[in-house]
Amino acid sequence: QVQLVESGGGLVQAGESLTLSCVASGRTFSTYVIGWFRQAPGKEREFVAGVDWSGIGPYYADSMKGRCVISRDNAKNTVWLQMNSLKPEDTAVYYCAASPIIARTPQEMSSWGKGTLVTVSS
Repeated sequence: QVQLVESGGGLVQAGESLTLSCVASGRTFSTYVIGWFRQAPGKEREFVAGVDWSGIGPYYADSMKGRCVISRDNAKNTVWLQMNSLKPEDTAVYYCAASPIIARTPQEMSSWGKGTLVTVSS
């Protein structure tokens, strides 16, 4: 299993950008697909974006397509999620998670970080 730690959350105003980081421990990082999920208060955890093992094949939730970019550097054991034009409804705890397969649902992910809070004010 891989251990994941998120960072980069904070308070921003609507329209601003924010980049989240997910750093993994372990030598098998490149064998995992990494996904970003978010969970707002009172709502279910939802998929935001994912990137395959090589970093060449990113994929996004429709709600975030065009507003975020996911990337990874296997040499640094790190995945980034750049979010642009943030809206108050983007406020949530953001989690990164790992899976051995391409996945979009929380149930398919095998390892999770503890999350980082993003708050977008209007």
